[in-house]
Formats: sequence, C-alpha cells, structure tokens
Amino acid sequence: MAIEIGESFVGEGAEAAHVNTVLGPREGPVGAAWATALATPSAGHAPYVVVLRPSLPVKPATLFVNKAAIAGDAHARLSWGAAQAGVAGGVADAVADGVVAAGEVDELVLIAAVWVSPSARDEAAVYRNNRAATRAALAAGRERTPSLDDVLAARARPWNPFFEPA
Repeated sequence: MAIEIGESFVGEGAEAAHVNTVLGPREGPVGAAWATALATPSAGHAPYVVVLRPSLPVKPATLFVNKAAIAGDAHARLSWGAAQAGVAGGVADAVADGVVAAGEVDELVLIAAVWVSPSARDEAAVYRNNRAATRAALAAGRERTPSLDDVLAARARPWNPFFEPA
C-alpha cells in the first residue's frame, strides 16, 4: 500500500477542526515516524494512541498529534477528550465505510495531526467536527484529492480561515 496523505477542515470559529492524516504500512516510513513521534514528546505536545474507550485502541493504530500546544486545563480537556473521541469515531467510520480496508487495519498505522483552538469551548462541536474532519481527511488521502486541476485553479487567490487577501 502507498502512503496516503489527507487533509480536512470542518466547522467554523474556535470549534472548527483541521485534521491532517498520514496513513501507511506499519513496516515502513509511516511506522517509523509513528513510533518516533510517540517516543519524543515535547513541551505542550504529547502524542498518544487514540482509543474508542479506555483499553480499546482504534484500528488502524492511530497516533493523535496535537498541532496547538496545550494551553490550560480547558484546552487539554477538549483536546484529549472531545477531539480525541472525534478522531477515534472518524477512524472507525472510515473503516466501517470501506475508506480504509478492514482487512488491512492491522498492517497500517495512522498519524492524525489535529488542531484544537485554545479558544474552543463547545465540547459537542469539537467532537462532531473532528469526527467529520478525520473521516474526510482519510477519504481525501484514499482518493488522492484534491486534483492538480483544482490546485492550479485556486493558485491565483489562496486563502484560509486566518487570512484572506484583499
């Protein structure tokens, strides 16, 4: 299996979810990156294995990597709670829907880089948006979207939720 890289942005405001995924064989560069990231936490960033509930890790084995440094108890609770549960649900949805082949889950690992805004407050929205963004990022990786035509068509006016040119 080739490495699949996906991206998705779902929601609005502080509760929006931005998820990047890297899915690939456990025995290969994604597996090496997965293990290295797990073994090398840094201040404010502590990658961990995503679980559907305690002692029930999602398959494929998924590493949650927070893109925003943890900024206080409320942010930690949203990141490790609602966002992590959303990522777990999104991965399980992708497997249930056939986006990730069920027969391959034990040979794969997934790195999910997840943005949770320190300003977020709505736990239900954080959960919902991260679940949808994770499933969508995995689908984008599988489908190799966007197309080059879409990228080239948008090159004249790039923008994002934090910047829009005049």
